Amino acid sequence: MEHNSPTGTQAVDRAAQLLIEVARHREPVTFTELTSASGLAKSTTSRLLTALERNGLVRRDPAGRFTPGEVFVSYACRGGFEADLVSLAQPLLTRLGERTGETVNLGVPRDGGLVEQIAQVDSRYLIGGTNWVGLTVPLHCAALGKVLLAYGAAMLPAGKLEARTARTITGRTALAAELAVVRERGWAVTDGELEPGLVAVAAPVFAGRAVIAAVSVSAPASRLPAAQVQDVAASCMAAAGALSALLGKEGDT
Repeated sequence: MEHNSPTGTQAVDRAAQLLIEVARHREPVTFTELTSASGLAKSTTSRLLTALERNGLVRRDPAGRFTPGEVFVSYACRGGFEADLVSLAQPLLTRLGERTGETVNLGVPRDGGLVEQIAQVDSRYLIGGTNWVGLTVPLHCAALGKVLLAYGAAMLPAGKLEARTARTITGRTALAAELAVVRERGWAVTDGELEPGLVAVAAPVFAGRAVIAAVSVSAPASRLPAAQVQDVAASCMAAAGALSALLGKEGDT
């Protein structure tokens, strides 16, 4: 009966046109640019973009511009790509581990409001030497997860946010305010929110303009006090930035 529903077919075609326009640009695209490129009325463009955003196919950055959504990020982080990402990241993670002496992880988003660690460099210390590879933890209480949330690479699940410790942020308004700070400064921190006494910082890894992963450094609070967090975060950002540069170079070839 599709031939009797041209309006529905047109809506799909127009939405696909907008999605292609967003995906083909290396930089975020404004609403005005999308309206002009598509030739659609502003009201139609707005309605279709809202539907695409609702389904995770596009997202808005803090300036209101459009980029590919978390569906594309999740797809990019499947299968062989993850193995390539780990291979590319490992030397950088190793150097970060040597610089800090602490546990270094590479994390990617997973369905159900989780982040999974897919690579690790172990701490030089016995205390805090947990192997996190293959483990998933909630986005909202992990530094890796906060980065993925802040940059639109993952979405919070519906329902109540789990309180892993007494310090876990479970209020969505409070969490949203913290994620805004993460975007502004370029890194996230958790202090006793995932496990008591565990501190972690994390920074985003970009492929083009989309965040696809995050790099973290974690340690017991006794070895990563508040006075040292910013310095460790700077090292973490440098490693994540170097990996982003490698991914960007590959994407240009």
